[in-house]
Amino acid sequence: MAEKIVVKAEKREELGKNANRRLRVAGKIPVVIYGGGTESVAAAADIKDLAAILRTDAGVNTVFSLDVDGDVNDVIFQDRQIDPIQGRLIHADLRRFAKGEKIEMTVPVHLVGEPSAPLEEGAVVTQALREIKVLCEPAKTPDAIELDVTDMTVEKSLHVADIKVGAGVELLDDPETVVASISVVKEVEVETETAEAPAEGEAEQAEAPAEESAE
Repeated sequence: MAEKIVVKAEKREELGKNANRRLRVAGKIPVVIYGGGTESVAAAADIKDLAAILRTDAGVNTVFSLDVDGDVNDVIFQDRQIDPIQGRLIHADLRRFAKGEKIEMTVPVHLVGEPSAPLEEGAVVTQALREIKVLCEPAKTPDAIELDVTDMTVEKSLHVADIKVGAGVELLDDPETVVASISVVKEVEVETETAEAPAEGEAEQAEAPAEESAE
């Protein structure tokens, strides 16, 4: 699992559009932190720190630590506002988690390895499921779920039930859902038929009745 991201913030006393505008000029944005069984908190954080999180592979699903004047909590993006003209983050709602609370997250599925059994010509590994839902504590959220395809054959697809996860992580997708299979792609030759031109004698016979009728 990647090193936990820590973002520093400070409580804000001034609220309203003018106060928010001053924050943005200073390179910060207003954020509201709520959940976790305690009251919501209005704070301000550096826009570059939050924007960097949104650019990661996990994006809005990233669980990170928010340090508000020394009070550190695990949080996740619950909602965000983007300036429609500049495309910049201008406000964020962050959800705070109580100790031991589990959350539902969507994480990517990565296939690893290569089938050890010989494959016939045109056989390729096809990934049917690229993301999977998990339930776990924020600190135990995996960056990705890996599935080894070494033992996979044409007759044996891999399902959610074949995925192994660490302690404290529960898979929420149907165990029978296919994750990966081997497909055989075969080339099909397409025959094109060309109409044969009529023989010279046949063409003359076909024209003869037309000439006689003209007389």
